[in-house]
Parts: sequence; structure tokens; C-alpha cells
Amino acid sequence: MTAEQIRGCIAAGEFSAVEVANSALARIDALDGEVNAFNQVTADLAIAAAERIDALVRGGASEADLPPLAGVPAAFKDNMNLIGTRTTCSSRILENYVSPYDCTAVARMIAAGVIPLGKCNMDEFAFGSSGESSAWGPVKNPWDLSRVPGGSSAGSAAAVAAGMATISLGSDTGGSIRQPGALTGTVAIKPTYGRVSRYGCVAFASSLDQIGPFSRTVADNARALSAIQGKDPADATSADRVPEDFVTATRDADVRGLRVAIVRDLLDAEGVTSEVRDSVLAAAAGFEAMGATVGEVNLPTSQHGLSAYYIIGPAEASSNLARFDGIRYGHRAENPADTIDLYLRSRAEGFGPEAKRRIMLGTYALSAGYYDAYYGQAQKARTLIAREFSAAFADYDVLLTPTSPQVAWKFGEKGDPLTMYLSDIYTIPVNLAGNCAINVPCGFSADGMPIGLQIIGDYFAESTIYRAAAALERDLALDLRSPLAR
Repeated sequence: MTAEQIRGCIAAGEFSAVEVANSALARIDALDGEVNAFNQVTADLAIAAAERIDALVRGGASEADLPPLAGVPAAFKDNMNLIGTRTTCSSRILENYVSPYDCTAVARMIAAGVIPLGKCNMDEFAFGSSGESSAWGPVKNPWDLSRVPGGSSAGSAAAVAAGMATISLGSDTGGSIRQPGALTGTVAIKPTYGRVSRYGCVAFASSLDQIGPFSRTVADNARALSAIQGKDPADATSADRVPEDFVTATRDADVRGLRVAIVRDLLDAEGVTSEVRDSVLAAAAGFEAMGATVGEVNLPTSQHGLSAYYIIGPAEASSNLARFDGIRYGHRAENPADTIDLYLRSRAEGFGPEAKRRIMLGTYALSAGYYDAYYGQAQKARTLIAREFSAAFADYDVLLTPTSPQVAWKFGEKGDPLTMYLSDIYTIPVNLAGNCAINVPCGFSADGMPIGLQIIGDYFAESTIYRAAAALERDLALDLRSPLAR
């Protein structure tokens, strides 16, 4: 059921929010042994939230009186603080870290009436594109348990794809919402930088991170983003804008006159499969048939986005993760010889291989004598990429690319880190520029795995990309129930 249907049925007395919570918890109990989407299930918090909704209904609240996500089962990536839970980032170094406060986006979801089911598994500290680097074991794709679900918000995507949660929250630094959305057949948005507060989300790269929702439908996604958007005094980078009703944009799914452009040079990039390319071109033809004007643009500088990202992202990560030293936060090594020994062994024992790799990359890029050669040049490339996007949006309303160059791959297929990094080639330029972009399923491969289309919008143009995504969703009418959700 969609979020709107769940809320309506609770208001009509067809079932209670507590029954919804118990059903969702039973589904997690039945399926998560195979999927491994959850690091922690918060049954007590879920029942308590459901009882609050039922009390409103018993008190005479009509559907219009209920909060916008009343009784909707939801889950949160395990880098977001929630009082009453541990926030581990799927890392040994934060294994016993207890949330001292609520992440703003999580608090806003709960205030909007969701049933908090728990914290979702992820690549350690959001470093990954496959869901394989968690200290608590890999997450599996509900479409095929032998394949990865993408990353780093792997558990958030898998929980929705398996029907364990209706909505989940993830974080996106270089594609960590949109890429797993593509690999699991879910709708997944990275809002414009600043649209959603980052307060309470453990930082990976502060100039790139952004929180956004996963869902089964475009309308549910819009409902969740409407709930979490807005200025937050606790986050100076959150934008002071009048909140928008994104759900209305999905109902007005009329794309006549919309100016759509295929990013031709990215579509022809090395590594994209013919199935993915053909599905994107078919989606563009669908937009044209619905009355949109479809053209082409090239974004040549964006092809250097991957290189710039793997300087800027690790540089910021090495700084942000310096606090996890066994003294201020995190795992502490036993019987240290002195303070330096404590630092070295605590971090060596607590961080996994990919986290260590990115910390070393970032520390090197920021070191004396190399800062201008690497970090300075990467920031210049970032500026050029942002200007290139702005020039494209002078002529077009939305841009189309694949979300991922290929469908979900088998576990262990990408052992080389560089090959893994290439899976984010389409999503990273959007983070560097700060624009918004959404993944919407647009077809299937010959072996039945979902393919995702990335619709990119200008700054704060979420209503426009939701309108385009809803139109495509309605036009294609795909059956997006994974085998585990049927």
C-alpha cells in the first residue's frame, strides 16, 4: 500500500496504526535474515508511535486532521541519530555509540506521523557503492539475493524494495541514494544541497552530503520530502526557503511543453550497457510522446567529476573522521602504551579497509606541498561543472542520464576499487554542482533486474523533477514489486 492509502485506511478505521506496526515488524522478522537491511529494529519506538496515531483517531481526528505520514512504516540509515538507538555507521569504531539527540530529518519524519521501524545497514561511513563494506555484513538485493543492492544507502533501499518499509531515508554524497534506488527499482531523490538539514547525520563530506527519501512511488517520495524540507537553525547550510508542497507536483504530471535534454556525451560514456542506454532513450521518446520537447546537450567537464570527487570527498572525510580517535568518540584500544599508541591502535582496530583507504587518500591530498596540486585543482573542476549545469538549464528544464551504467551485479564481481568507483559516474557530477536529481525506474534488463533513469533539475527545482518522474511512472506503469515483495 502507498503512504496515502495507509493513512486513509487508518483514518477510516479499516485497521489501526498498531496493526500496521505489528505487520511491518513481522515482515522484517520474516525477511531480514536473508536481506540484512537492518542494523537495529526499534519495535518499542514503532509501537509507541503507532499508539500515538491511534489515540488521535480515537479522539475523533479525521483524515484531514492526521499528520501527513500518519501510520506509515519508515526506516532510517544508520548514520542518522535517533534517541533510543545506537548510530553505528556500520563501523566497529562506533559499535556502541548511543544517539544523544535526534537528527532533524528523522525528527521531522516522526513528527509527520511515521512508525520508526529501525536503523538501516549501509556501507561503512557511506564509503561504497555496493552495500558490501558494512562491518555487520553485506546487504542483499531483494530482486536477486546473489546481487548487490548498490550503496551506500543499501539497507534503506533494500528495506523499501522488499516491502519491509514504505519509506526510508538515506544520505547521498556521490550517488548513495540514487544509485541503490536504480539497482533496487525504487524511487530515490537527492534534493538540492541545503533543501534538507544535515544536522544529526554523521558527516562524510560536508559540502556534498544531503539527506533524501526512498519509496515505491513518486507520490510517496514527494510526501516524505515535503515533511523533512526546510530551514533548520542547527544547520547553517540549510536554505531559508518557503516550504513547497511536492505532492501537488506529482498530481499535475503534465509534461507538455517541458524542455527535456538527453546528456549525449554521458550516455555514450565507456561502461554503460546497451540495455541501460536503450531504456534511457526509450524514456526520452516517452517524454516526447507526452508532449515534451526533447533535445540533447553535452557536459564535457562532468566527465572529470569522478576524479574531482575522489579528491574532495576523501579530503573532507579525512577531516570529519579525525574525531573518532578512541578518546572523544568511538572504539578504544585496550592497554595502550601511550596516547599515540591509543590513537593508532583504536583507529586501526575500528575502521574497515575502505574507510582507511579514503582517509589516507584525503590526508595525502590535503598535505603540505600537495594541497594546490590536488585539492585546489579539484575545486576548480567543481566550479566548471557547476557552471556547465547552469548553462544547460538556461535552455532546458530537466536533463536525462542513466542513474547507473549497469544493473545490479553479483557479489564479488567488482573487487577493484577503481572499477567500483566508476559505478557512480552519472551521479557524482550532480553532487559537485549541488543540483537536485531523482532516480525513477524506467525498465528491466533481459534477466529481470531494474534499470534507473536519472532526472536532473536546476537548484531547488524538485517540483519540476517530481512532475517529470510522475509522468514517466504513469506512462510506463511498471510492476516494481521485487520477488521478495510479492
